[in-house]
Amino acid sequence: MFDLFVSTAWAMGGAAGQGGGEGGAGGGWISILPLVLMFGIFYLLLIRPQQKKAKAHKAMLASLKKGDEVITSGGIYGKITGITDTMVVLEIAPQVRVKVNRAQVAGLVSAVNETAPAAQDKK
Repeated sequence: MFDLFVSTAWAMGGAAGQGGGEGGAGGGWISILPLVLMFGIFYLLLIRPQQKKAKAHKAMLASLKKGDEVITSGGIYGKITGITDTMVVLEIAPQVRVKVNRAQVAGLVSAVNETAPAAQDKK
């Protein structure tokens, strides 16, 4: 009886080795294909837009100068009165100045105001 199962196993193993089964030489690539497609979709929908946004923010930070009106990531509006490589001094009211990390500047006020009227028109 044991010989019956062994001969069946050899017969099945021989057919797969000759390319007759579905798990032949191309089976490895077909199983990896969905993972490659998922990575491609994640790259196009998540990673690439985030990299573009980070690049634009870095360019905006590099172009900051005295007199620019900005908004911080905390929501503070102010006018730049001093600037270094790592810090920005903002005047948020007459004779009231705050030091803010340069990376915390979210954007220029003019860029924020351009999108605000479109939102007000919808109301």
